[in-house]
Amino acid sequence: MVTTVPSARNFDIKDPSLAADGRRRIEWAGREMPVLRQIRESFAAERPLDGIRMLVCAHITTETANLAMTFQAGGADAVLCASNPLSTQDDVAAALVEEGIPVFAIKGEDNETYYRHIKSALEHRPQLVIDDGADVVSMLHKEYSALLPDVMGATEETTTGVVRDRAMEAAGVLTFPVVAVNDADTKHFFDNRYGTGQSTIDGILRATNILLAGKTIVVAGYGWCGKGIATRLRGMGSRVVVTEIDPVKALEAAMDGFTVTTMDRAAALGDLFVTATGNINVIDRAHFAQMKDGAILANAGHFNAEVNIDALEDMSGEGRRTLRPMVEEFKLADDQRIILLGEGRLINLAAAEGHPASVMDMSFANQALAAAYLVREGRGLEPKVYRVPHEIDMEIARLKLAAMGVEIDTLTDEQHTYLNSWEAGT
Repeated sequence: MVTTVPSARNFDIKDPSLAADGRRRIEWAGREMPVLRQIRESFAAERPLDGIRMLVCAHITTETANLAMTFQAGGADAVLCASNPLSTQDDVAAALVEEGIPVFAIKGEDNETYYRHIKSALEHRPQLVIDDGADVVSMLHKEYSALLPDVMGATEETTTGVVRDRAMEAAGVLTFPVVAVNDADTKHFFDNRYGTGQSTIDGILRATNILLAGKTIVVAGYGWCGKGIATRLRGMGSRVVVTEIDPVKALEAAMDGFTVTTMDRAAALGDLFVTATGNINVIDRAHFAQMKDGAILANAGHFNAEVNIDALEDMSGEGRRTLRPMVEEFKLADDQRIILLGEGRLINLAAAEGHPASVMDMSFANQALAAAYLVREGRGLEPKVYRVPHEIDMEIARLKLAAMGVEIDTLTDEQHTYLNSWEAGT
């Protein structure tokens, strides 16, 4: 039974003996996270989160561990649970528990265990929530309304989660402010584009070891994640086809030089399909029937809903087998074979290690500073979804540039006056 206030003994992880391996990998990731390291040093001195009960629902990775230890340095009483059943790194979970940070997460946990872990973490009665996909915020409002008065606010890491939070705001059910960390410029311009672009390909290659050059690859969605994926696949020598529902994004993809068409037409063209839309059944029953024998499906969106797995299972009957770790084959009619990677979950975390630490440095710097902002201001904010304050975004960019050894210009007094004047003309 999980007690009200977890201690280092209250956890559910795979194997505590993995902690030494986790510590080394956390240290390695930390070397690529200089901005978060500076924030941790300031947090240790100023203790902006002192005594705050936090629930961090995130991918339990080496980068997340560095964020959790930053919260700990700032005085927070934090507990962690997974935001995806396949994204946990078990050695990292063990290392965090050894550091006195309770973790409820096991890689490969089933859905029942996944939600049980979230509920175990909620026993902590959080005052501040760091969410990744909005599962905790949603569950709080649906099943744990008695805890809502304690919550001063939440942050959200993903596009999918921000969409859910905004839907709650629009429905008038959101009871506390949510800072959309995903929408910070220093997050989505870099994490979603460069991080997802690289790590998605990393996951596909680790799972399959296929050659991308010369293959036709369909990318569903041309948001920042889709842009990153499509651009990097083209750099690997792939012929990239983009599908979209947004006319502006479709136009952008076309002018970026990609073939743009519908999924109905693209289904017969692709050797590999990558979804990055945040929506449901983007690849559906009718598309499976049109696909080439051996077509490979991978998902880079947050939830395993983008590929209609139920329909795929129904069409294959008993003709399903595992070929390699994270690689399943479904045999359909006429011996047509469809390959699904990573159970349709986030391929970059199911089959690889997620985003490189360097890009997560900015994302998690936003999380840390947004958490401190909510502790200061959360009780005075309306229950709405907010962007990260502009000054936080700019400060993170400045710190990252400094860490990279990059210098930029600053405005002179004359230039500043000119830009703020309506009287100076051409």
